[in-house]
Amino acid sequence: MALVPSPQWLDTGNNAWQLAAATFVGLQSIPGLTVLYGGIVKKKWAINSAFMSIYAFASVLIVWILFDYKMAFGEQWFPFIGTPGLATDAIYTTGQATIPAAASGMPPLTFPMATLIFFQFVFAAITVIILAGSVLGRMNFAAWMIFCPVWMTLVYTVGAFSLWGGGWLAAMGVADFSGGYVIHLAAGTSGFVAAWVIGPRLQADREHFPPNNLLMTLVGAGILWLGWNGFNGGDPYFANADAGAAVLNTNTATAAALLVWTLMDKIAYGKPSVLGAVNGMIAGLVAITPAAGYVDGWGAIIIGVVAGMIPWLSMNRLQKTKFMMKVDDTLSVFSTHGVAGLTGGLLTGILANPAMLQYIGTDKEAPGINVTGLLYGNAGQLLLQVEGAAFIIVYNAIATYIILKVISAIVPLRMDNATLKVGDSAVHGETAYAIGAEGE
Repeated sequence: MALVPSPQWLDTGNNAWQLAAATFVGLQSIPGLTVLYGGIVKKKWAINSAFMSIYAFASVLIVWILFDYKMAFGEQWFPFIGTPGLATDAIYTTGQATIPAAASGMPPLTFPMATLIFFQFVFAAITVIILAGSVLGRMNFAAWMIFCPVWMTLVYTVGAFSLWGGGWLAAMGVADFSGGYVIHLAAGTSGFVAAWVIGPRLQADREHFPPNNLLMTLVGAGILWLGWNGFNGGDPYFANADAGAAVLNTNTATAAALLVWTLMDKIAYGKPSVLGAVNGMIAGLVAITPAAGYVDGWGAIIIGVVAGMIPWLSMNRLQKTKFMMKVDDTLSVFSTHGVAGLTGGLLTGILANPAMLQYIGTDKEAPGINVTGLLYGNAGQLLLQVEGAAFIIVYNAIATYIILKVISAIVPLRMDNATLKVGDSAVHGETAYAIGAEGE
């Protein structure tokens, strides 16, 4: 009897790249943001901040398998959401991957459903982990335990299906290559609302919150940067030319944003800041994300330069106004993810080059799949980008507010002041560093 290792539809190269890309994205969360958060916060919050990341990763995976994946990428239930269902069946997970509501707009996928489910999971997980950056240093861990799976189910899945799963925004033509709206604008909006509803850190922490380990922060930042190759390089779903262009554009824009942000710090404060460079790096990564496979090299440079300026102004000027200071956004996720994601999404509507083909067509009737921006004669794309952003902002703000208010009826959203004064030891019975303690 002749045996074959896989069905004819499976392309081992594409499958290998999707699994590798998914692993790179997973590394962005654990250990990437885990150690970045653990190092960037005050020493007494190192364990709590890192643990929020790890918990989120684990809790999201379980609800993703149980019903969230099909809500985000399954059969359409409503124009903005898929039908909930299990993603556990043997035949289903080993069968050929497909996104039912979006399948007509892409070539047949050449890897199994299990690969697609995991690939999309790591995108989902990092979204709520990014959101955590807004509420570090005061959110009750019990409230966080409830919030992560609930927010993922009721908020993330709506944006994901609407833009990526074949929902109404995708049908309109709103473009989001790899998550500028679905992930970063969503996390920035929801994080800012969460920071407002939960309340601020202790005033002493707001005034003095030095990183406890900048080198560890830089390790996390480096993992985040290179992990982004999987983030943007994996989204064509094929190891094709557009994947390579997306990776190159990602790194080009990020480098430009880091340099511009550092220059802005030097001009404004007289010293180049390592933390500033990390924020510039993140802003560049975020801003290129919705555009990575749609713009050429000049587009990537322009996006990087703008990402080094507008989010910088947002963080260093807008968020320091008396009105904005009423909300304690711990890591300025509003600026580095929300504003940067919005900036990149709008610039996609301007700079998207139709010569950047995500999928190549085979005849005149199907010349290929691409996006054409204002600069290339399609002013309508910019308007679509505005409409898509407006929906994500409004839905995330309202839904996050409601979720937190319901959770507050079950457990406190904010730790009490006595716990806030102590930090990790009071919350987890553990501390990050054993220096001067028993068992040194």
